[in-house]
Amino acid sequence: MSLWGETMFLQVVVLVSFFFSFTVPEPAPVSSYVAAVYEHNLVLNPEPRVPLSRRAALQHMQRNLDVYEQQAARAAQQGAQILVFPEDGLQGFNFSRSSISGYLETVPDPQQESWNPCTEPGKYNNTEVLQRLSCMARRYNLFLVANMADLQLCTPKTDLSSCPPDGRWQFNTNVAFSSDGLLVARYHKQNLYFEEAFDTPPQPEIITFETPFAGRFGLIICFDILFHKPKVNLLEKGVRQLIYPTAWMNQLPLLDSIQFQRAFSLGANVTLLAANIRSDRLIMTGSGIYTPSSSTYHHAQRGDPEEGRLLVARVPVLDPLWTGQSVVGEGVVSAESTSSPAMDSGYCHKESCFDSPSPETAPSVLPSSTTFLSSMMYDTFTFALLNETEGNVNVCNGTFCCHLQYRRLPPGDSKELYALGAFAGTHTVNGRYALQVCALVRCAGLDVSSCGQEVEEAETKMDFLLEGRFGTRYVFPSVLVHKLVLDQPEHLETAADGRVTMKHSTMTGGLVTACLYGRMYHLDNE
Repeated sequence: MSLWGETMFLQVVVLVSFFFSFTVPEPAPVSSYVAAVYEHNLVLNPEPRVPLSRRAALQHMQRNLDVYEQQAARAAQQGAQILVFPEDGLQGFNFSRSSISGYLETVPDPQQESWNPCTEPGKYNNTEVLQRLSCMARRYNLFLVANMADLQLCTPKTDLSSCPPDGRWQFNTNVAFSSDGLLVARYHKQNLYFEEAFDTPPQPEIITFETPFAGRFGLIICFDILFHKPKVNLLEKGVRQLIYPTAWMNQLPLLDSIQFQRAFSLGANVTLLAANIRSDRLIMTGSGIYTPSSSTYHHAQRGDPEEGRLLVARVPVLDPLWTGQSVVGEGVVSAESTSSPAMDSGYCHKESCFDSPSPETAPSVLPSSTTFLSSMMYDTFTFALLNETEGNVNVCNGTFCCHLQYRRLPPGDSKELYALGAFAGTHTVNGRYALQVCALVRCAGLDVSSCGQEVEEAETKMDFLLEGRFGTRYVFPSVLVHKLVLDQPEHLETAADGRVTMKHSTMTGGLVTACLYGRMYHLDNE
C-alpha cells in the first residue's frame, strides 16, 4: 500500500474522530504573557567535597547571583513577567551530605506563613540567598523561580516523617517569588538523580502558585519529568503550565534535553518553561519555552562558546481556570530560538480514555522478515532496517509492535543507515522506569551494531508515518533532525484503543530520531 494511498487516508480520518489532531490551527489566544528562561554557565566550586564556611559558600553563590541579577534586568527590559533559572544554578553539583552544609538555607513554607525576604530581612537568620532573590523579583517587577538547597530541622526517632539520623532534612528545592518579592511557593524534588547531598521528601509534594497574568503554574525539577509523582499528579489536577529547572545531561538518541522537553509539552498538551545548565564537561545544554503549538529553545552545538543564554517569548495562557484580562502585545523571540507553526492538540486526563491492551488484543502485525537486537539507551531494542527508498516496516518487541511507512526524499544517494526499533520493558540503568517505545533512528555507521548509538547529524530526509499501540495514555512524541534541531510533527493522533500515530513531512533537516516514548508508570515497581 502506498504511503499516501486512499486506504491510509480513510484510516487516518477514522482515527482523527477519537481524541485529537494537530492539523487544525488553534484559534488566536484570548490572552498571553511573556516568559523567560535562562540557561546558566555557572561558576563552580572546584572542590565540592570539601566543606566551606557559610561565608565562603555565600561568596561563591553571590557570583552566580550576580549573573542572575544581570539576566533578570535583561529579561525585564524585554517585557518578561516570569523568569526561570536552572537546577543547581547557585551552588553546582557533587556535594556530600556534609560538604553542602554552608550552602543550606531554611526556606519557610509559604503555605503556612507569609514572608517577603526583601522587605522583612530580619525575620530569619542565614537567608541571604532568599533575600537577594526576593529583591531581584521586586526590583525587576517579575515572578522569579530559582533552585537552591533547603535545610529543615527535625527530631530523629520521634518525628513521624522518618527524620534522618542527623536531624536534618536537606532538599533540592525550587523557590518562587511574586513580582513584589513575596515567597509564594516551595517545592522539594521528589525524584533524585544520584544526589548524595539531598533527601527525598517524606511525602510527594504537589505545589502550584498563582500569577495575576496567567493563573496557575506547577513546579517540577529535572528527573521528575520522567516519573508519575508529582508530574502526573499536577496534570490530573488540571495544571497546564509547568516550570522546570533542570541540570540535564543529554543522552541521544532518545533523551536529549530539548527533545524530551518538546515531547513532554506536546504529549501532555502543556506549556513547559525549561531552564538548563550549560556545561560542556557534563554534556549539559538545552533550554526552552514550549507550548503545544510553538517552541522557543536553545541547544548549544559542538564548539560553541560555553556561555549562558536568555530566551524570551510571548506564549498563550493555558490555565483553564484563569479569568484575567487579555494581554496585548507581539511575540518576543531570541534570534537563536526556533518557533514552530501553530498546531492544535488535545490530551486526555481521564482514566477511561483507553485501557492498556492485553497481549490477546494486541494488534495483528506481521514483523519484518529480518530483525536484530541492539542496545539503545542501555535497553535491548528489536530493530528492522529500512532497506528501500520507500516502504513499510513492522517490528515487535514481545507483544508490543511498531509500524512505519516511509518515503526517502531525493537526492537519494545518501549511504546513511536507518532502522525502526521497538522496546517494551523496564529501563534499569541510572533509574528504573517502565517503557514502551517506537523509535526511527539513524544508525551511527553502516553496520547494524551501530543502530541505537548516539548521532547528531544526518542528511536523509523522509516523509513517514510512525505508529504503535500503547498500553498507556502518556506517550511523548518527538522529531529531532540534523544538528539537534526540533521539527514539529505535522500530525498526531491518539485512538480509543491506544493506537498513537505520528505523521511528518517537509523536514527541515536530515532525520536523527523520530520517537513515540510511552511511559508505563503503573509498571514502575513491578
